[in-house]
Amino acid sequence: MNWDRIEGNWKQFKGDVKQQWGKLTDDQLDVIAGKRDKLTGKIQEAYGITKDIAEKQLSEWEKSLK
Repeated sequence: MNWDRIEGNWKQFKGDVKQQWGKLTDDQLDVIAGKRDKLTGKIQEAYGITKDIAEKQLSEWEKSLK
């Protein structure tokens, strides 16, 4: 799954993101609007993890969408 597709269909993927990272609010997901870098930052903030860990989690989630 490429990120352009996720970004283009963000409303459909918001539920999957919410299920994976439950600490993210609907308002945060609206602000993210499918932008990968914004999602990474919000995951970092919500879970208190490093950018590398957030990126790894995001990559694993992205692979699981295939």
